[in-house]
Amino acid sequence: MKEKLRIQGCARLEGEVAVSGGKNAAVAIIPAALLADSPCTIENVPDINDVHVLIEMLQWLGAKVEFKDNVMWIDPRTVDKYNPPYELAGKMRASYYLAPVLLGLFHRAEVPLPGGCDIGARPIDQTVKGMENLGVKVETLGGVLVAVADRLLGNDIFLDMPSVGATVNSMLTAVSVPGMTCIHNAAKEPHIVDLANFLSSMGAYVKGAGTDVIRIRGGRQLHGANYTIVPDQIETGTLMIAAAASGGDVTITGAIPAHMESLSAKLLEMGVHVSSEDDWIRVRSNRVFRSVNVKTQGYPGFPTDLQQPLSALLTVANGTSLVTETIFESRFRFLDELRKMGANVRVIESSLAMITGVDRLVGTRVNATDLRAGAAMIVAGLMAEGVTEIGGVGYILRGYERIDEKLARIGAHIERIQVEDAF
Repeated sequence: MKEKLRIQGCARLEGEVAVSGGKNAAVAIIPAALLADSPCTIENVPDINDVHVLIEMLQWLGAKVEFKDNVMWIDPRTVDKYNPPYELAGKMRASYYLAPVLLGLFHRAEVPLPGGCDIGARPIDQTVKGMENLGVKVETLGGVLVAVADRLLGNDIFLDMPSVGATVNSMLTAVSVPGMTCIHNAAKEPHIVDLANFLSSMGAYVKGAGTDVIRIRGGRQLHGANYTIVPDQIETGTLMIAAAASGGDVTITGAIPAHMESLSAKLLEMGVHVSSEDDWIRVRSNRVFRSVNVKTQGYPGFPTDLQQPLSALLTVANGTSLVTETIFESRFRFLDELRKMGANVRVIESSLAMITGVDRLVGTRVNATDLRAGAAMIVAGLMAEGVTEIGGVGYILRGYERIDEKLARIGAHIERIQVEDAF
């Protein structure tokens, strides 16, 4: 049986909702735990499909894993394989974070090329470049990344762009490589800093995360640690946008306001009231929005993962908005689904979309074409008149922990139902 979401639109969201642990942090930190010489306990782990796929892969590799109530215990001492199967690795993008970890354990890794959402080409050339700079021999054979450690030594890595994936993989490789490694043009996202903090808690020397240059003195023996994952920046933003879309008054707890400054600035520009303190963010709106222009960038710029949910909100803003997507070239496919609901959207070129606000959206049957497009469909469904049914729920569950239940608790008329054919 497949699942779909059914939303009765125009309900006002009100109250408090807690944000879960970060997906993007979790899928990097969980593989890193295999580098320890004793068990790790990781708290605030989101209960999402990507995490469950990672658990299956770790267990297949030989690790002992327990996961309950958002707490994960990992004992890596029994890991005895370096080649996770395609059936599991192909389900998620972050599977390739296992390659540098297994390389550190066995001096060899054979990991199928990553799967996940189809949002455009996501080459791993920068990851390969980082590994090769440290002395790793890398080749692709039959869709499998084969990495072999020969004589490894710390070195400078100059990334052509601040790629999150390449930064994570370079960090995970460098902690096992003797000597000093400097990663230049590194990504600065909150989950990069969180991974660095986790590695430091295990005894690694990692400095500079959150800046352009990350320095790692590798080759240290890493030990087990207790660690709490950072709140999810993208879930926080999705809830902020949903609150605004509903004309609601919602306080998001367990958040980090500093991580949300680029989104908060855009919502304020649109006429939404945003206030925050310490670990909460309050969003209020009257459902009257001004158009804005948005351009996705690496952190601290506007996140590509929030472009689609915000674009859904812009469909009912007064005036015309221009959205420039600089990270993933196929992230505008979801606009076809918004058109079904009456949105006036047009892709000018592969990286530029024009959105002219309409008076209202109308509920209909739509599909989540990827994870964040699913969030956009939820935002659109909350605003639309009538009933919206969203297929492709599996994409949404990859990255949002019980999003339907969270929204329902603050007033959304949303339910997850099982059907034989979810579009």
